[in-house]
Amino acid sequence: MDPADAKTDVYVGLEHLDPSTLHLRQWGHPSDVTGQKLAFKKGDVIFGRRRAYQRKLAVAEFDGICSAHAMVVRAKPKMILPEFLPFFLQSDMFMERAIEISVGSLSPTINWKTLRVEEFSLPPLDEQKRIAEILWAADEAVEAYVKCLHKCRMTKGVVAAHFYSLKSDTPTRTINGKTYEVRHSVLSDECVLIEDGTHLPPKRTADGPLLLGVTNIIDGQLKLTDGDTRVPESFYQQMHKNWILQPTDVLLAIVGATIGKVAQVPHPFPKFTLQRSVAVFRGNEARLLNNYLRYYLETKIGQVQIWKRVNQTAQPGVYLKELSNIPIPMVPIETQEAFCAEMDAISESEAQLNKHIELASKSRMTLVNELTCRQSGAAHV
Repeated sequence: MDPADAKTDVYVGLEHLDPSTLHLRQWGHPSDVTGQKLAFKKGDVIFGRRRAYQRKLAVAEFDGICSAHAMVVRAKPKMILPEFLPFFLQSDMFMERAIEISVGSLSPTINWKTLRVEEFSLPPLDEQKRIAEILWAADEAVEAYVKCLHKCRMTKGVVAAHFYSLKSDTPTRTINGKTYEVRHSVLSDECVLIEDGTHLPPKRTADGPLLLGVTNIIDGQLKLTDGDTRVPESFYQQMHKNWILQPTDVLLAIVGATIGKVAQVPHPFPKFTLQRSVAVFRGNEARLLNNYLRYYLETKIGQVQIWKRVNQTAQPGVYLKELSNIPIPMVPIETQEAFCAEMDAISESEAQLNKHIELASKSRMTLVNELTCRQSGAAHV
């Protein structure tokens, strides 16, 4: 199907499929794409046949079109129940076979002509019905946590947007029953350190300080990853003649598609330096808490201020001079502390919900593999 001929406002690409869920949480518009696409109906399963190891699939809750790198899978009710099909496709048994028959090295892809003749063992239809009821109940439990997390993030966003507003018609802030005047400033006036990482390619070494970059900023935290580079101690010393990284320093991705990712230096943490792709900020402790700055940069308001200063070249980036001019609403330190405590509490709720989602999702997948793989007769599905 040509996207221009599609009588729908919904386009689903592989980038819209989330391997952690059977639900479509995002989609695009047919005008976003060209080339031939596949039509799907409500209830169909959209399965990513390209790079099947990514385990991307979702149940369509409406009609639309999808990428030709996906397959539209529809159940034959006499063989497999529609409500059972998505869990079967998500099972290790099916996924391992799908990966095994994929062809191509760079982007292994499933050929439908190959898949359609594969045989799988399925439970009887009455057992499929019982299994599907159990698995959809487990899925609802995960989705309940996801909805709570969404509400938690919305609350956090609303609280932050009000407090960090740069509008001139909001000259005061109220927290814990006290009202404070807002003073508008810029980062260069409130920070004692605004630097970025090395602009020179360092020599690598088997040991020594770490060289970290944007790939180490994960879910708002600075984390070590497999294959992190180490540099000679002499390079580290040269890099940090005038300043060293400290716990709570704010880190900001300033190069490429990851511009705007924020984290803070945790404690304890191994000795490290930064790549050019990351900037570091340190507030004047008498006027600006690093936590307060981090929360500001994470807000939509802060992100807009960052991105409006991006140089749109072959590799987008932000210069330190531009970052220094980012405006920030300032309140007394005690007000910053009270506000950050409120934001910390919401963040802790987020973290707990994420843990519940992770545990519930693992339990769900354990059930999927235990229940869907009960063998009966072999069949083409």
